[in-house]
Amino acid sequence: MRARKSGLIAAGAAVALTLLSGCKLTQVTTENDAAAVAVGRGSIKKDPALAGKTIAVGSKDFTENILLGHLTMIALKAAGAKVDNRTNIKGSVNSRKALVAGEIDAGWEYTGTAWITYLNHTDPVPDSRGQYEAVVKEDWAKNRVVWASPAPANNTYALAVRADKAKEWNLKTLSDLATFARTHQADATFCLESEFASRNDGWPGMAKAYGLTVPPDNIKTVDTGVVYTETKKGTACNFGEVFTTDGRINNLKLVPLVDDKRFFPIYNPALTLNGATAAKYPSLVKLMEPVTARLDDATLRRLNEEVDVKGELASTVAANWMKQQGFIG
Repeated sequence: MRARKSGLIAAGAAVALTLLSGCKLTQVTTENDAAAVAVGRGSIKKDPALAGKTIAVGSKDFTENILLGHLTMIALKAAGAKVDNRTNIKGSVNSRKALVAGEIDAGWEYTGTAWITYLNHTDPVPDSRGQYEAVVKEDWAKNRVVWASPAPANNTYALAVRADKAKEWNLKTLSDLATFARTHQADATFCLESEFASRNDGWPGMAKAYGLTVPPDNIKTVDTGVVYTETKKGTACNFGEVFTTDGRINNLKLVPLVDDKRFFPIYNPALTLNGATAAKYPSLVKLMEPVTARLDDATLRRLNEEVDVKGELASTVAANWMKQQGFIG
């Protein structure tokens, strides 16, 4: 099943070792700890129910999820809690197991990942609110996982093209692309990662839904990172499969085409809590709501770019943004 990836940690920014022995989780990281951030006075106020309590915050092992983990730890500290930094757990499945087992108290998850990977559904719910509500209900019933409010961002698949070509070819949507491919076959070349190229919720299903037909030689299967660079070059391909909140989109001046038929699954991020933790500290469910509400696609792209492209530490980027937004002083 698809793991969410929005980019790689910049070289030297974080090195982590995660060991899972049964249900026990041990996390060692050289990423500077959010606990070291001086939060001062901001809009996040002290919460007596959390004062002095230690909350273990985990994350998956890719930039965006680690950033979300650091935003959470900063908010917790501002509320008066202590934090146990367990970010950068290797793999979605391991991160999920740690949450369900109570080895971590909180971590960010994506609605589409939970629905398809953890709850084993084949067909996504096409409406964002409907997908979220379905996940919330079933994940509680089956796993006692509590979901806080979802962010407006949607870290899903997209096909992107260079900004200059999008303008030259008048391309805004995937329907535009399908029409373009019928009359400009030589220019309709694609770079895809192997999983996307073979999954029904990837290229095969998308091509069928949009009536997009190109010769097999027009499709190149490459590593995820290479998709972005090759699409920017425009030699191997003019179109590439990207993740909609990836920071490289802005840096490389790529334009994601709108999924106007809403084919791709919805991946809204939301803070998830172990059920026992949520019952013990009910205010945790509401703590991140003001932060979450400001996390749209453009914001996450910018934050991801600062780590993946500019080489900043995830914890530093998270702290700077929290200060800019007035959540901490």
